[in-house]
Amino acid sequence: MNAQISNLVIMLIMMQVSRRLDMEDPSIVLYIRIAYVASVAITWSIYQYARAQIVKKNDLATLKYVAPANPLGGQTEKKLEVTTVRDYDLQQIDSAIKSIYTGLAMMGFMHLYMKYTNPLFMQTISPIKSALEHNEVQIHLFGKPASGDLKRPFKTPSLFGGAGGASEPKTDKKSIETAEKAGNGGVKAE
Repeated sequence: MNAQISNLVIMLIMMQVSRRLDMEDPSIVLYIRIAYVASVAITWSIYQYARAQIVKKNDLATLKYVAPANPLGGQTEKKLEVTTVRDYDLQQIDSAIKSIYTGLAMMGFMHLYMKYTNPLFMQTISPIKSALEHNEVQIHLFGKPASGDLKRPFKTPSLFGGAGGASEPKTDKKSIETAEKAGNGGVKAE
């Protein structure tokens, strides 16, 4: 099943369950808080275990690709990235771990400051599901081969459901040579 469709199905089910819960009852709110904290802890543990597996494998094969320009980040030109598989994987997993903290801050603000309990309940399953579907977890915990959709560098999904197109990293020889000649990046980060 497609990840977006399964997310939608889970959200619809969670909405139906949340309608049946009394979100004003302190004991139910306590159980929702416990479930959310447990969910975040499980998600964090999954990513940390994947991180430990990446460090343990220590794959130092060189990975070259041309990263797309990021206008939101102030980049106007494509940049050549030269790294190792291990460093790329660690960067991806660290980014996922940071997203846990961002989600935790958002939920903390919405629940503790704005007194909303429903979003907290809705987010009890999503972090674990996202962690189990993460490319690095698929490769390093479930032993799936790094080919197809799991081939590095990973394709970034479009916000609007498209293929992503121009924002995809390029790994073909011509793109890499063009970026090398242009002098955009290419220094291996240590």
